[in-house]
Parts: sequence; structure tokens; C-alpha cells
Amino acid sequence: MYISKSFIPILKNNPSEAKIKSHQLMLRVGMIKQSAAGIYSWLPLGFKVMKKIEQIVREEQNKIGAQEILMPTIQSSEIWKESGRYEDYGEEMLRIKDRQDREMLYGPTNEELVTDIFRSSIKSYKSLPQLLYHIQWKFRDEIRPRFGIMRCREFYMKDAYSFDITDEDALFSYNKFFLSYLKTFKRLDLTAIPMAADTGPIGGNLSHEFIILAETGESKIFTDKRIFDLDSEGTKLEKDSLKELRKKYEQFYSVTDEKFNKTEFEKKVSETNRLITKGIEVGHIFYFGDKYSKPMGCSVDLPGGKKDFVKMGSYGIGVSRLVGAIIEAKYDEKNEVMKWPISVAPYDIAIIPMINKNDNSALEKADKMNSEFVKNNIECIIDDTDENFSSKVKKMNLIGAPYQIIIGKKTEGDVFEFKEIGKETKNLSLAEIIKIIKEQKAIN
Repeated sequence: MYISKSFIPILKNNPSEAKIKSHQLMLRVGMIKQSAAGIYSWLPLGFKVMKKIEQIVREEQNKIGAQEILMPTIQSSEIWKESGRYEDYGEEMLRIKDRQDREMLYGPTNEELVTDIFRSSIKSYKSLPQLLYHIQWKFRDEIRPRFGIMRCREFYMKDAYSFDITDEDALFSYNKFFLSYLKTFKRLDLTAIPMAADTGPIGGNLSHEFIILAETGESKIFTDKRIFDLDSEGTKLEKDSLKELRKKYEQFYSVTDEKFNKTEFEKKVSETNRLITKGIEVGHIFYFGDKYSKPMGCSVDLPGGKKDFVKMGSYGIGVSRLVGAIIEAKYDEKNEVMKWPISVAPYDIAIIPMINKNDNSALEKADKMNSEFVKNNIECIIDDTDENFSSKVKKMNLIGAPYQIIIGKKTEGDVFEFKEIGKETKNLSLAEIIKIIKEQKAIN
């Protein structure tokens, strides 16, 4: 892809209205464009990144046996009145009426709708457990949208829902998502720590937020530094293994500010291991039992002719928010350099040929290289403009392809200047470059 043919409207300077790194970069590189307060159009560069994140989220949901559906953005108020949340949810819910004067709403979440779908379809315990998820736009009318896509009104989200017979079975489902989230964020090259959190308007008595550390985060967190040494390696999709995984994380004090207890924190965490900082919520999981199934009459037949209300949980990941979270974690604001993880980068590699009016040989070499990249499923962007070298490098550093190739006047044969952003330049053959990128893509 030539940059001259790409829709990447790059700005020379950071927009004055943008206060944090992610908002600045996404506007400056033309990843998004504001349509209204807290509402954005996603332009090609930003959309490519978001769709790659979406695919990783989808793959990890599928691995634990969750099944994908798609629910509408507009919901009837009737099911929310059944659950008792219609009046309680607050002004964040956008309430509307259709031409028949029926009360409708733009869904901020989907517990009621998925419960309605389940109760009309599943009647026997033999069909349980069920794990359903969808990836869809949501709308919450934030009183003060800010920080670009990090706290906006319309956002793209994966929300999943579990249905089980007993609390024990339901916690097994909960722990499946706990593992799935750890693996998802690892593939995005993020260290996301599960922290005990308040359940908020979703309800229930068990909840974990997955937080990445960031100075610009809105969540204040209190944790034991040793939790950052843990991982999910070796965990099997079995009850005991998943239970041990959660226990491994929960042995260390780690909470958001709503759950913070100073006495408990100082008792459980030595002074040298205490960490009080800010973070960005990138995922949230809840277990709430029959909070929705009971008022909505969502039950299944049990052995012996009895009925019982299903036990439920819900599990959210902010897909669009993750674009901003990755920028907050990876963007070097001082040097104006972005390095996307190769798993979600809009392009795997950028080619920077030095072009002059009388000599197109560098561009011709770039075209031949791109043909080889296409054969090897490597996405490439070529800067075919006649700008000077420093301007081209600066532009590509902002776009953030993890690797760059420079083709200059002295480039001869099959050896090229190759660099990974943030590292030293090497002279490598095209075959060696392709091997490096393919190995990195396979890992991620």
C-alpha cells in the first residue's frame, strides 16, 4: 500500500483539545475523527487496529467454548422494567421512543436482552452450561466524555454471559473467563492485573477488573508488586486448575479504590511491596447469580421435576478502549514514536525509499519487496512521497509499524537497512527480514 493512496490524514502538531497520549496520537495520525462529544468515526488506520484486537478477543473467547451471537443496539424498555433496572440505571442510558410511542433504549449493556433470549430457548438443565458472547456497539451518555476513546459515549465492546445450574458450576465459568482475559491481554503485549472491584450497576458480589498501569488511568489501584511476576502458563481448562490460577492471583492484595481498606492493605503487604498508582480498566468480569434470572423468570427443568433459576455472570472487554490503552502503554511521547505490538499493528513493516525526480529505482525496489511480503502474508506500507528523509521517518514512527526498511542511494543488491522501532539498525537480506517478521507474527 502506497501512503499517497492511503486515507491517513496526518496532522503536523498535536491537537490542542487532546490531553493524553492516546487521544493526541489517534487524532494526529488520523485514526479517528470526532463526530460529536464522545462520539467518533473510525478511519482506516484506527479501524485496522481495532479489528485486529477484536479478532484476538474473539479467538480467546472461542477457545473456552463461548459461542458468538449478535444482539441489536436498540432494546425494548420492557425487559429492563422486568429486571428492575430501567429506572435505576440513571441518565447514562439513552432513552428514546419509536413512532408507535413505545419506549426503547440504546443498549448500555445486555444482561436483560441475553436473559430474554436464553429463557425463550433453553428449558432443561441438560443444555447447560451455556456461554454466549457478542461484539457490538454500546452507548452510555457520559456526563463528561473526555480523553478521546478512553471515556466516550459510543464504544465497541465484547460482552459475554454465562448460564449455569449451580454456584459451583457458575464459578467454573467465571474462572474460564478469568483465564481467557489473561491470555487475551498477553497476546496484546499488555500486563493486565486482575483486581477485586466493585460490581456497580451490574450487581452481584464477585467482580474483577483487569487493569494496566498508566499515569493517565482513572482507576486508583492498591496492589502488591509481586503480583506482576505471575502468569497463567500451564493452566488447563479444568475446574481445579482454574481455581488454583485465581487463588494464585488472589493471594496478593490487589484492589481498585472502591474496595480499598487501608488497615488490610498495610497488614497484608510489606512496605517494600506496596504499590499505589493509577491504571486503565481494559476488562471487567462479574458473577451475580440469579439477580436477573429470578425477576425475569429464567429457569430450567431439573431432575425430579423441579425448576430453578439459572446462575449467571457477565464479562466485558472494551475493544475500542484497548486501542487507546495500548497507545498509553507503548507510545513514546518525548520522541514521538509509536510501536504497535505486531499482533495488532496496522502494518507489519514500513518501507522508506529515498525518491528523487530523476531516479525511481528505490521505489521500484520497494515494489519488488512488497510483492515478496504479500506472498508471505506480511502487511507493508510504502512511503512513495517526495518528502525529505527525516519527515518520512517521523511520519512512519507515528504510524507505528514495528519494523522499517530504508532504501537509500547506497542500497545495493539484496541487503537492506532494517530496524525494529526503538532498536539499532541492521543490514539484512530480504529473506532474513521475512523470517524475523514471520517468527514474530507466529509467536503473537
